[in-house]
Amino acid sequence: MSISAETIYQALYVQGKGSLRQELAVEKALRSGRTGRIPRSRLPQRRGRKTWVEGANISLRPAEAIDRAVPGHWEGDLVIGRGGKNALITLVERSTRFALISRLPEDHESITVTTRLAQMISALPKALARSLTWDQGTEMAQVKAFRIATGCPVFFCDPHSPWQRGSNENLNGLIRDFYPKGTDFSTITDQQITEMQDLLNTRPRKTLDWDTPAQRIEPLLTTVALTT
Repeated sequence: MSISAETIYQALYVQGKGSLRQELAVEKALRSGRTGRIPRSRLPQRRGRKTWVEGANISLRPAEAIDRAVPGHWEGDLVIGRGGKNALITLVERSTRFALISRLPEDHESITVTTRLAQMISALPKALARSLTWDQGTEMAQVKAFRIATGCPVFFCDPHSPWQRGSNENLNGLIRDFYPKGTDFSTITDQQITEMQDLLNTRPRKTLDWDTPAQRIEPLLTTVALTT
């Protein structure tokens, strides 16, 4: 027998009794601020053909990216601002949990996202830009131009499978503690985003044996510098 993650979520957040039900009544029972989960629809999803996903499914991602043993494999997503008009690009390196965050103050159309994303990845040493995992959103429709500009392969998660880029989901939740839903990122400065990024990268993590992401990535950058 097997049980899906969604079934577990529904058991916890929809069918909860007693103290759990009471806990769900508070404002921050969920990091998103909602007091209950939004159930995933079981109806067929009618969407257009996502040509940018073809031949780049997450099942084709190198095995070295899966166990986090080899650094340089990133997960990414957007954090959307007020009214869907602006956004942040968020990247996290899978082995060190090091974050890179960039502001898109005007729009998050595909050409805007992939151009800025290429700038972020191109600033990294090649040895630390081995792959990128993203969801199937239309913001990556111009991914071909990104691949040409950076040489970095992109792999796409399965539909409705945010746990396949769980480190990035966790990062985005932490960012929402700084900038809740409804934040207008056009009113936030790049310096403020950099300050938040630095705070997140110097935050000790249990999963890193209480090291910080900055401590974990520093020797990797030094090693790359010595070998180039």
